[in-house]
Amino acid sequence: MMKNINSLLIVMAFATLAFGFIYKNDTPQRGNVVGLEIGNKAPELTFNNPEGKPLSLSSYKGNIVLVDFWASWCGPCRGENPNVVAAYAKFKNQKLKNAKGLVIFNVSLDQNKEAWIKAIKADKLTWDTHVSDLKGWQSEAARLYGITGIPMNFLLDADGVILAKGLRDTQLDEELAKLVKKGK
Repeated sequence: MMKNINSLLIVMAFATLAFGFIYKNDTPQRGNVVGLEIGNKAPELTFNNPEGKPLSLSSYKGNIVLVDFWASWCGPCRGENPNVVAAYAKFKNQKLKNAKGLVIFNVSLDQNKEAWIKAIKADKLTWDTHVSDLKGWQSEAARLYGITGIPMNFLLDADGVILAKGLRDTQLDEELAKLVKKGK
């Protein structure tokens, strides 16, 4: 009887270890799944800038990237822009962990190109990574990112993995401060 119990315990121990190994290896690793949750790789975006040149999100790999959805007609977006501008000014020249720098990838849900360009200038959005397909709420970018309200943003690490999302007011500044390289 004791031999049977010991054999059963050994079998159960191996089964538990095997299940744990299989389960662990079957779990997606950070950044291996394209999606919209923290830890997912952000979906690719390629849209034209105001001059008609296509810009791809993946071309900024190696940088910390804020994918920022907004529109010229959106009051809350325009109210949030000074926070984005201030965070960019504060962190654009900082040494960030495992990154070359900071990029703001603005995705506009505008339909009117002139209003979009005018808002970029008026709000002093000085970076050159502005894109739009000028389809408003029917934008492919909005569909890909599940955007149902703006402003909305996604903070990506240097590998394009989502670190945080929906950062408003001082939250962007706080998240970027965590990424500043300490010491040498």
